Amino acid sequence: MRALAAAALLAAALPALGATPGEVPVGGTLRDEPLYGLTLDYRRLSDFRGKPLVINVWASWCTPCRAEMGSLDRLARRHNGRQFHILGISTDDHADKAQAFVVGTGVSFDNYLDRNLVLEKMLGANRLPLTVFVDKDGKVLKKVYGAREWDSPANKALIGTTLGVKLD
Repeated sequence: MRALAAAALLAAALPALGATPGEVPVGGTLRDEPLYGLTLDYRRLSDFRGKPLVINVWASWCTPCRAEMGSLDRLARRHNGRQFHILGISTDDHADKAQAFVVGTGVSFDNYLDRNLVLEKMLGANRLPLTVFVDKDGKVLKKVYGAREWDSPANKALIGTTLGVKLD
């Protein structure tokens, strides 16, 4: 009976353990934070207001993150800047490793380093990869954990439906 009670307590606590301190939940609005470019200049998150965002949180050491990067790049080459912007946020401890990955793979969309893990916490990246869909005003619409083939028909439909855009 004690084991069952302990299991029930643990199960009740799990959702609370999943939240990251300072996380903006789905429905909340992202705070303005600095973005430190891996291959470009400093920006602020607010610089991207006006168009929806697809934010991908990754690390160079993360095998699933590396696996999905090609599909994000193909999606970016076809749609980035038109209906929405794609941003990559690296949680690497060493900027040189993240930069080497971005440059070495020729990723075409903007990637930034999360210097103090502020964005990781705000976005809720307690596991990687994480892709966050944000509307044009900074409101979090959806969070998707795990690697995806982002340029597949099913995931393009998910992006279109979530962001309210039409993808060809």
